[in-house]
Amino acid sequence: MVSTTAGKVIKCKAAVAWEAGKPLVIEEIEVAPPQANEVRLKILFTSLCHTDVYFWEAKGQTPLFPRIFGHEAGGIVESVGEGVTDLKPGDHVLPVFTGECKKCDHCKSEESNMCDLLRINTDRGVMLNDGQSRFSINGQPIYHFVGTSTFSEYTVVHVGCVAKINPTAPLDKVCVLSCGISTGLGATLNVAKPRKGSSVAIFGLGAVGLAAAEGARLAGASRIIGVDLNSNRFTEAKKFGVTEFVNPKGYDKPVQEVIVEMTDGGVDRSVECTGSINAMISAFECVHDGWGVAVLVGVPNKDDAFRTHPINVLNEKTLKGTFFGNYKPRSDLPAVVEMYMKKELELEKFITHEVPFSEINKAFEYMLKGEGLRCIIRMTA
Repeated sequence: MVSTTAGKVIKCKAAVAWEAGKPLVIEEIEVAPPQANEVRLKILFTSLCHTDVYFWEAKGQTPLFPRIFGHEAGGIVESVGEGVTDLKPGDHVLPVFTGECKKCDHCKSEESNMCDLLRINTDRGVMLNDGQSRFSINGQPIYHFVGTSTFSEYTVVHVGCVAKINPTAPLDKVCVLSCGISTGLGATLNVAKPRKGSSVAIFGLGAVGLAAAEGARLAGASRIIGVDLNSNRFTEAKKFGVTEFVNPKGYDKPVQEVIVEMTDGGVDRSVECTGSINAMISAFECVHDGWGVAVLVGVPNKDDAFRTHPINVLNEKTLKGTFFGNYKPRSDLPAVVEMYMKKELELEKFITHEVPFSEINKAFEYMLKGEGLRCIIRMTA
């Protein structure tokens, strides 16, 4: 497939955030051609993740506006820059907020996915190659977001942040694998690694937590205990294999003590998906001594400190962390897509809303109200 627009500036529509917390504005922008080790993508479907909302509200960093947000998406390669050999126009891809250069020590290690070159950077609003943006409006640069900026009909991404996938996979479904769903799924399957018949506690039943529960279901866990302060989430969680529910507000003692009593000594594995430091401590202290493993997924506040008695460690409880479910984007995501294609992984139940690109602000409204899990945004009519 030969691109007729390769090497040319493309004019297209993008949802631009001009200032913090204000509705996005659909604008006509110019997208420059990809430079060395970059690809330009035509985005067909994107979805809204809580991280987009967090930085749109300017809670996570020094505000950087105007900006094009978006980092969960599926699209097609429109053109490639110099030096790109493993992608070509027409390839179906998932852009990812973190990358895999395949050259650094992390990429060469089987134990890490934290690429030195392309690890997530929320403060950078330009491309690595030249420190410039590929987006502009009437000559005014528009900043990128985590290297993806998928709330645009076309975007430019470093080749190391693009996973080539099965072209028959429906992009309106697998696009959600670009961030949160893979993060939760991998936290369980790749890091916690529960055995068949084991018990798993999931702290936080949002999209990431439910993906962690889905991982426990796929692993064959016999007891999956959902922990959340919102009891309204319990019914939905049953679809993801959760068998029991605990609301910490319903007890007059720490929830870890409740879980230890429920399970005669503690769960075999726990996965924390809230970012609450108290939930992190509870997740660690509720696992069984001798073999219990707790995995932290949620991002805590910068001033938080994890406190537990050293006896918990001496009693052979293990605490682990994970980033993007320990998946290497280019090497591992294609196989996760195949899990969906083989009907092992169920993605439809994560998708609760769908809106056209012109109504992208509705997706923000749904998330701010806590309605549903993932909202798919159709980029074309």
